Amino acid sequence: MRFHRRALAAIAAVGATVLAVVFNAVDEPAPSRSAAAATSAAPTRSLTEQEKDLLHDAEDKLMRSCMGARGFDMWAVPRRPLPEDRDFPYVIDDVPWASRHGYGSDIQARRDRLRGSDPNRRYFTGLTPAERQRALDALHGERSARRLEVKTPNGMTVGRVDDGCVAQAQEKLYGDVEVWFRVTTVTDALTEIRERQVLADAEFTESVKKWSTCMGAKGFRYTDPYEARAAFTNPDKATARTKEVRTAVAEAGCAMSSGLSDTIRRLDRQYGERLRRAYSGEVNTRLRLELAALGRADSLVQSG
Repeated sequence: MRFHRRALAAIAAVGATVLAVVFNAVDEPAPSRSAAAATSAAPTRSLTEQEKDLLHDAEDKLMRSCMGARGFDMWAVPRRPLPEDRDFPYVIDDVPWASRHGYGSDIQARRDRLRGSDPNRRYFTGLTPAERQRALDALHGERSARRLEVKTPNGMTVGRVDDGCVAQAQEKLYGDVEVWFRVTTVTDALTEIRERQVLADAEFTESVKKWSTCMGAKGFRYTDPYEARAAFTNPDKATARTKEVRTAVAEAGCAMSSGLSDTIRRLDRQYGERLRRAYSGEVNTRLRLELAALGRADSLVQSG
């Protein structure tokens, strides 16, 4: 679940939050009861990256305004502070990206520097313990406020309160905060479920064996992409940059030539479509709320 993304993550690192998560993982999600209620009026397109940025910036502005009214400073944080930062959940399959970034150690170093210089983090760290708690209550809501709970498809129970500047910003932008919390919590969980299903698929396992054979022929002895990645992303194990890039380029090339990349795309699409159908009520409701919020978001951002 993401409330305010990187800024909130930084704040949470220096103080207790009001989020409570109870883990009760299950391997397969049960179909959502709301799926049957989905109608043919479902949105027919997805948000563009620019639209996602716009919604983020509008929510950020509303939240900062709310915090300012309560006596606390906050600074804007872009949705994508490092645009070249990419997620490869299964295998790196972009040779040009790998040739520039290897396994992303250069991006991680920049990410660490950004976190260290984050004005929101420095500000909250500099508050007294009492003021920091007051700021967290203003941001997330006080513990005495009404509590919302949602059980996600992977069996987690996620809770929050419906008070505070985060909730206020989301209510102004998207409408009913309880509905918004429910649909975002459910739909955000689908990514992890989809990836777990792909990894457990026999076709993925067989494709990884072909990838490993390709890597071995190039002099790289790795059973799977995660073993290769771990060799270069362990913060306690320094490795030569040239070796990192060379290995990542080999990984990407083998992902393409072995067919692993094609298998992943097909399985990822297959399981993603199944999950979107199973939870079409939440998926469609979230998208409708986001599309409806675009006009408000544009007005907010343009107003300066």
